[in-house]
Amino acid sequence: MSRIGKRPIEIPSGVEIKIDGNRVNVKGPKGELTRQVSESVNIEVDGSEVLVTRPEESRVARSHQGLVRSLVANMVEGVSAGYVRELEIVGVGYRVDQHGRFLRFDLGFSHPILFELPEGVEVAIDRQTKIKLSGYDKELLGEVAAKIRGLRPPEPYKGKGIRYKDERIIRKVGKAGAA
Repeated sequence: MSRIGKRPIEIPSGVEIKIDGNRVNVKGPKGELTRQVSESVNIEVDGSEVLVTRPEESRVARSHQGLVRSLVANMVEGVSAGYVRELEIVGVGYRVDQHGRFLRFDLGFSHPILFELPEGVEVAIDRQTKIKLSGYDKELLGEVAAKIRGLRPPEPYKGKGIRYKDERIIRKVGKAGAA
């Protein structure tokens, strides 16, 4: 029994949802998202709510009901309110600058790293060490944040690197000095 899949999705004002077979199109003030969903569930708009139901009680249908409901809810929230991911850069000399659609990272390597931002993702940089990514596609935003973090993941000894704002790094003890 999928408790998540049974809950209806509220449609905020200014958001339109079109369902064409197993293709869902959500349009709102922030942008437009389209997704192909599983054929093992039914999606229907009922007034100001979206309902995800399953026509049969198979294992696949039960698992896809919760998944499709979460994906459609993320689409609705993204086009109406949007999403934000924040990253921090920790380390002496580590910094980031914006040059148009590119971010230029200085992360202790012998060369700077240029990172191109995809369409649909906006960035705000504060004091060259704080990055605020925003966008309406949760999946794309998370992927971009993970790629940026992967340029220099935080290391466990001094904590240097790129981390999520709310990430907690478990620190290791370094070498003990000679007695």
